[in-house]
Amino acid sequence: MTEHSTETAAPTVLAGGAVDRPAAAKKRLHRRLYDWVLHWADTPYGVPALFLLSFAESSFFPIPPDVLLIALVLGRPARAFYFAAVCTVASAAGGVAGYGIGWALMDTVGQRIIDFYHAQDYWVKVTAWYAAYDFWIVFVAAFTPIPYKVFTIASGAFHMNLLGFAAVSIVGRGMRFFIVAALLYHFGPPMKRLIDKYFDLLCVLFVVLLIGGFGVVKWLK
Repeated sequence: MTEHSTETAAPTVLAGGAVDRPAAAKKRLHRRLYDWVLHWADTPYGVPALFLLSFAESSFFPIPPDVLLIALVLGRPARAFYFAAVCTVASAAGGVAGYGIGWALMDTVGQRIIDFYHAQDYWVKVTAWYAAYDFWIVFVAAFTPIPYKVFTIASGAFHMNLLGFAAVSIVGRGMRFFIVAALLYHFGPPMKRLIDKYFDLLCVLFVVLLIGGFGVVKWLK
């Protein structure tokens, strides 16, 4: 996650001083979308916006709902866990929608989403990960910075068991959003700065420790 700022993204400079204008334009678009998401925290429609953005991010929208969740929790700490619950339910429901895209519309809508994010090579890796890890990889994607939308679409395309997919999505997304809400509830703005800077790394480390713990338990048996 990125610290909120009004600065304009600098253009991407290639070798020889050339400017990659498409890349720079994408950065500016991402910045505008980020600011647009964040502005809902200062309106009476913060919670509906949180629900809709959490739903959309699970299948196609590029900005993670954590951005708005953090702003809402800092504004109304007493409702931190309510906001996290809204995020979890909407994101899991959006995941099911992404699953439906992969199941029924992979060759049209699903492929366009993959192409839009230039995730073709990533899609090949996801296919291999599904073969190796099944439900585990969905949980990891739901909890960590790995693009969740690619996995929701892939789950439908690969015909993963829908109930199992929904269950791990709820657990993974719920853990992510409730941890953010709990940290902000107890520690406030200083924790926001830590989350902005290190949250992605902390998520990855948590999953590594979790999987490592299961490995130790299996070894002890």
